[in-house]
Amino acid sequence: MKESQGIFEDSVVYVTTQGSQVRIDGGQVVIYDVEGDDGELGAFPVEKLDTINVFGGVNFSTPFVATANEHGIVLNYFTQNGKYRGSFVPERNTIAEVRRAQYALTGRDELAISKAMIAAKIRNARTILSRKGVRGTTVLKDLGERVSSASNKDDLRGIEGEAAERYFSRLDETLVDNWTFDTRSKRPPEDHINSLLSLTYVMMKNEVLSALRCYNLDPFLGVLHADRHGRPSLALDLQEEFRPLFCDAFVTRLVNRGTITHDQFGNDNRLTDDGFQAYLDKFDGYMNEELTHPYFEYRVSRRKAIRQQVILLRKAITGELDDYHALEVSR
Repeated sequence: MKESQGIFEDSVVYVTTQGSQVRIDGGQVVIYDVEGDDGELGAFPVEKLDTINVFGGVNFSTPFVATANEHGIVLNYFTQNGKYRGSFVPERNTIAEVRRAQYALTGRDELAISKAMIAAKIRNARTILSRKGVRGTTVLKDLGERVSSASNKDDLRGIEGEAAERYFSRLDETLVDNWTFDTRSKRPPEDHINSLLSLTYVMMKNEVLSALRCYNLDPFLGVLHADRHGRPSLALDLQEEFRPLFCDAFVTRLVNRGTITHDQFGNDNRLTDDGFQAYLDKFDGYMNEELTHPYFEYRVSRRKAIRQQVILLRKAITGELDDYHALEVSR
């Protein structure tokens, strides 16, 4: 596939060429430029794919959708500038025992898992600030220690909220000149950093959703985020520990290295088409970079690390592990 048209690494494909179609041809997933003159943009073995992300005016042929369902390929839909719209999730064995265990979790079980996730998030926030030379984060350390004493979810949410506020108040210190961050804003993002953060959180949520579905956990039944129609609460819960460590670190890298510049944003603070393509190019490579997993103690890609966390979460839910071991990096 042409670098300007999309990316393929491991099991995930990104399709951004407007007017293209995803087809099936002899056991290959083929991306074809229907409206342009480029013809075939790329072809990938069906058995190696588990996720296809499409952005804007991209469509699927009916035979391909049938094949995706048969082979368990998830299709995720985004607007052209990266706003998540929905997914096609294949029918597959949901493993009833896993779902029963998940639905049977007690409030005490949910709180214990939530504490592990939030403690890791706060620890990872301190780690990211420390890596960028930011000192004086004792207040975050104190908040992390308070997590263990939270007696209910509301107390835990309060600690997490205060920690997030303290962390974001120091994030500006991690940025190079000409980039600033005052406060977190979402709808709409009020500046370019907030825009990149929101986009990256959406992309990471999608990674977590795919992993949860691969291991048959219900992404809509959370342990900390409240139930709400259409909200993948468990994905948002699990994503917490990845926000500073993966998402925020990626955003600061993009701007500090000059990969993304202010000129690549439109008047609405969203990336232009060229900027968005540059973003995708880097995001997929970033997800395939390796780190040493603190629990398994061997090197894995960031994408694999997310899936390993889902395995640990499932084992905690089913009782194969006594506790959930969140992804926590101390340096």
